[in-house]
Amino acid sequence: MSPEGASPGLRRFALVWAGQLVSVIGSALTAFVLGVWVYQGTGSVTQFALIQFCAVVPGILLAPYAGAVADRYDRKRIMLVADSCAGLVTVALLVVVSSGGLAVWQVYLATALTATLNSFHVIAYTALVPSLVPKEHLGRVNGLMQITQGVQIAAPLVAGALLAFVGLRGVLVVDVVTMVFAVTALLLARLPGSTVRPAGASEDGERGVRAGLSWLRGAPGLFALIAVFGVWNFLFAVAGGLVQPLILSFSSPAVLGALMAAGGSGLFVGGLVMGVWGGPKRRVRGVYLGLGLGGVFLVLHSLAPSPWLIGLAAPAFLFTLPLMNTACVTLLQTKVAPAVLGRVLGVVRVLSTAAMPVAYLLIGPLTDGVAEPLMAPDGALASSVGAVIGTGEGRGIALIFLVVGVLMLALTAYARSLPRLRAVDDLPDAVADEAPSPSPERTAP
Repeated sequence: MSPEGASPGLRRFALVWAGQLVSVIGSALTAFVLGVWVYQGTGSVTQFALIQFCAVVPGILLAPYAGAVADRYDRKRIMLVADSCAGLVTVALLVVVSSGGLAVWQVYLATALTATLNSFHVIAYTALVPSLVPKEHLGRVNGLMQITQGVQIAAPLVAGALLAFVGLRGVLVVDVVTMVFAVTALLLARLPGSTVRPAGASEDGERGVRAGLSWLRGAPGLFALIAVFGVWNFLFAVAGGLVQPLILSFSSPAVLGALMAAGGSGLFVGGLVMGVWGGPKRRVRGVYLGLGLGGVFLVLHSLAPSPWLIGLAAPAFLFTLPLMNTACVTLLQTKVAPAVLGRVLGVVRVLSTAAMPVAYLLIGPLTDGVAEPLMAPDGALASSVGAVIGTGEGRGIALIFLVVGVLMLALTAYARSLPRLRAVDDLPDAVADEAPSPSPERTAP
């Protein structure tokens, strides 16, 4: 749809989305260089995985309260506060780096603080969209929102170059600048009052936390969807937490950046495809397709220590993420009443990501203490599985990818066997066919 033919809601969304996209680029640059700094400085998969642990746990613990806040207060202002405070965290890191005193624990702390703010930001942002965008465009809009994840994964290619030219401090400066851009875009977007705080939102935050879970229990198909999505997130966390160590086991940081960018291109293209297509009419089919293809492509990661193989398998796997995510988010946005959407999204975030910290805690000991010894040249699996995927450094990580891929295929078969999940698209819609277009005097500042 051309800008001239776009509804006011779509134009407002485009401005907010552009600001958030630029901000995500800066945050991804910082996350990558800090991860490389920790891994190269310690040589420990466990300490590297702890960064991801810190990036997930605060969001899980606080998500229900973030959902209650998103239903009670102005969602645009929540995003503004979250973005601004995240920028201050980056400024604090910049000061520490400039003084030459950066320590691993400070990286963990900054990651946890940013994750906390991101939890409030993401829930408010996701809850705002269906009130701003006409229902028939939700699938496409959610597909476009997946592009931010593609940029986030592709950022390492740029980060590697920036790290060489401007160093860690320069990357942090770029992050601060992009955060300012996001805040400015939000300030310029004049959003209707009914989009930032829908009518009927709860005034009781504590009761609201319980309300999200109660509402979800009353929709068994959605509850089954979130359960499947939670298992998928666990498997994805295992693979996502180990993909960089897998690549670094046979390649340099420069190659890692290139391959991460290649993977991100798959997510980027997937987001574009979903932005144009919007996904299948029955959203649950997108879930099935994403699960099945994802399992196949994870298995391919394990077959050989080859940059070329990863360069093909990673983009193919990440191409499936927008399909999965768009289907799930669009189902929630269309089936859940706007006044309770924030609280439901908060509960969904907890249920769907609760097992991810377990994955991040497991992958270090599982890799260093179990999988790598099994796949050593004289390991117990050297003559069997090793004959297929190879032995030596990094092949234990490849073994984990193989197992995770097979488990994802099994999850696909199980999901298809659930009658309630197959019928989830038949639940009544809770949003109107057209997003509201209030008068200008009700726009939020």
